[in-house]
Amino acid sequence: MVKLNYKVKTDPSKTARAMGRTLKISRKHTIEICREINGMRLDKAMAYLNRVIKLEQAVPFKRHDKDVPHRKGDLKWHAGRFPQKAAGEILHVLENAKKNAEYKGMNTEQLRIKHISSNKGFTIKRYMPRAFGRASPKYQETVHVQVILEEFY
Repeated sequence: MVKLNYKVKTDPSKTARAMGRTLKISRKHTIEICREINGMRLDKAMAYLNRVIKLEQAVPFKRHDKDVPHRKGDLKWHAGRFPQKAAGEILHVLENAKKNAEYKGMNTEQLRIKHISSNKGFTIKRYMPRAFGRASPKYQETVHVQVILEEFY
């Protein structure tokens, strides 16, 4: 397996980081969530993702917004969705980064997301048996998510 490096070089003593690899979630949903929570305080980002999972707040879809309907609420954008599965997986990665920061002795109340991004993972190739001895390909794409947290004052 290929070693995946972080996109941003940081000082290890001032930052905490975590990575989720080969997550079986939608890449488009992950891109929209990462764009929305980048730069947020960690506690606000985790609360935001919990509201998305509970269907209380929609994620505005700005890049992948074709045929995406309007959602009520304060979106400040015309299209949005509730990507629950992707929000849950990203929430797990944020919790891991928070625990890494806690292990390093950083103040977890003063953390913000310095960098979060999603990359295309490998494709899981499978085949579905069909009638008359044929088979149809069934591909499942995976996603890598990387998070870097830093303390702010």
